[in-house]
Amino acid sequence: MDFDGGDDIRFERIGKAGVVTLTRPKALNAVNHRMVRALSAALAAWEKDSAVELVVIKGEGRAFSAGGDILEVYEAGRAGRPKYDFFADEYRLNAHIERFPKPYVALIDGIVMGGGVGVSVHGSHRVMTENAVFAMPEVGIGFFPDVGGSHVLPDLGGRFGFYLGLTGNRIRYGDALWSGLATHTVASEYLDGLLDRLCDTGDPGSALREVFRAAPRETPTDAIQAIARHFSKPGLKEILASLEEEATDDPFAAETLATMAKRSPTSLAVTFRQIAAGHTLSMDECMRMEFRILNRMLEGHDFYEGIRAVLVDKGSTPEWRPATLDAVRPEDIDAYFAPLGDRELKL
Repeated sequence: MDFDGGDDIRFERIGKAGVVTLTRPKALNAVNHRMVRALSAALAAWEKDSAVELVVIKGEGRAFSAGGDILEVYEAGRAGRPKYDFFADEYRLNAHIERFPKPYVALIDGIVMGGGVGVSVHGSHRVMTENAVFAMPEVGIGFFPDVGGSHVLPDLGGRFGFYLGLTGNRIRYGDALWSGLATHTVASEYLDGLLDRLCDTGDPGSALREVFRAAPRETPTDAIQAIARHFSKPGLKEILASLEEEATDDPFAAETLATMAKRSPTSLAVTFRQIAAGHTLSMDECMRMEFRILNRMLEGHDFYEGIRAVLVDKGSTPEWRPATLDAVRPEDIDAYFAPLGDRELKL
């Protein structure tokens, strides 16, 4: 079954399921434009095909998907050809997954970040194994948690979504289940049997009941309480002040403050506003907002500087502009959210 994904993504009809496999294991299944277009075409076809009762998506190797193909984006932007079309198609795909009328089951066995989150977490069933590692680490490269982050992160209890978005920290499957990012946790040894059962029955409810085992939350209670206390503050500067107040006596506050100090100040300001705004927006509205932000990020400095420091000149320290949160002007952040006119994302 071919939707013009080439060797990067495989599509199969197995029993009652349309099965998608991300097949770039050497690149940790990073999502590129061709994969986005192919998956969009497959979903459009399978949505209308009565013989396909559900969709299952999985990845080859040790990652589900570690994100988008960010080096390709970096090189295109540096060459003066920002990849607006890639992100537009990706965001449309994310929105399509969120409203897909049939069960959409993501089997997440390994790393899931960035673009990988976009093709999994918006589905009806998010199944994680003990090997799963989730993060939205974009603030560390001068970006923001896109691919629907503004739709997902505000709904996580105890301000956990603000914590994940503003630190970029990683969590495992127990925290993902507790927070609502995952709907089910299973042992990786049962994945092959689960896939067979899904394809045979077309019924994710019954198939998952047989193998679901609730994973315990990994983050300690005192840290959960600290997250709720600090990240419930009404603004980004108030969050940082709250952390700073307790940092001397509280290792968690000190570590969190140190982590955020390394992030792009502009990204932190944009991300806080994005997550706060997303709480009252629909998925489509979130994607339009994110596309506005994306356009400004691709025309700015910190995104390319972050990729340079982290992925090109690995291990170097990024030089953010501006370098401090105090130097970030409110009107500059407003500009990230301003309408695009005739360039608005069409869904």
